[in-house]
Amino acid sequence: MAVAEGLAGAVALFLVLSAVMPQLVAPGDPLAIDPLQAFQPPSLPHWFGTDESGRDLYTRVVHGTGNSLLIGVLATTIGLGLGVLLGTLAGMLGGFVDFTVNRVLEVLFAFPGLLLALLVILIYGPGVATATIAVGLSTAPGYARIIRAQLVQVRSSAFVEAATVQGLTPRRILARHILPNTLAPLLVLATLGVGQAIVWATALSYLGLGAQPPAAEWGAMLSAGRTYITSAWWMSFFPGLFIVLTAVTATTLGRAIERRMRHA
Repeated sequence: MAVAEGLAGAVALFLVLSAVMPQLVAPGDPLAIDPLQAFQPPSLPHWFGTDESGRDLYTRVVHGTGNSLLIGVLATTIGLGLGVLLGTLAGMLGGFVDFTVNRVLEVLFAFPGLLLALLVILIYGPGVATATIAVGLSTAPGYARIIRAQLVQVRSSAFVEAATVQGLTPRRILARHILPNTLAPLLVLATLGVGQAIVWATALSYLGLGAQPPAAEWGAMLSAGRTYITSAWWMSFFPGLFIVLTAVTATTLGRAIERRMRHA
């Protein structure tokens, strides 16, 4: 387990470095074309090969890390923010508000997450911003239900009852006891959610509903490579590999954080 966490940490460090300083990891222009070098297989000059326009795929994959991670982080932030709002309202106010929020969540849960994202894009049109918002909205119901359940559990705990007996105001009990213990799992949820959001966002780009070519974004590169999958497999393989590595890394780190919080 420690080896897996160490590898995940190394991959995460590489991904963050690629997102923050891509020129340090892969000097070059990800949009520079060279038709004479088109469809070159992986080699020393071109580690991941080249695409149909002669662009270096290693450079494009590395420079696409920032776009893909940004979409994943923003979508997770939107989903978590909305989930915290709905879950807190339902768990704290109860009664009619709890009933209404739960009915809304049940309606949203009736749609698969990716289908809900597709409906949002159908209404507002394709694009990176729309895809990010769509993925965030589609993940919000799951976060809201988890946060509501956690909040209800914390509200009925012994230390909250003791704080009530001591005469603390409801606002102080909420700020000092309920919210800190309710929101603690959010770090784990956020870590796991980033990987899921990246997979969904790249799926939308693959369908032509997110980032558009020639943008250096993993889903868009996958979409461009599907036409040449039999003759230039590397065009789809390496962007797909980075998507899988990112999702696995986020899941591994999330599980590691969860275990440490459980044993703390």
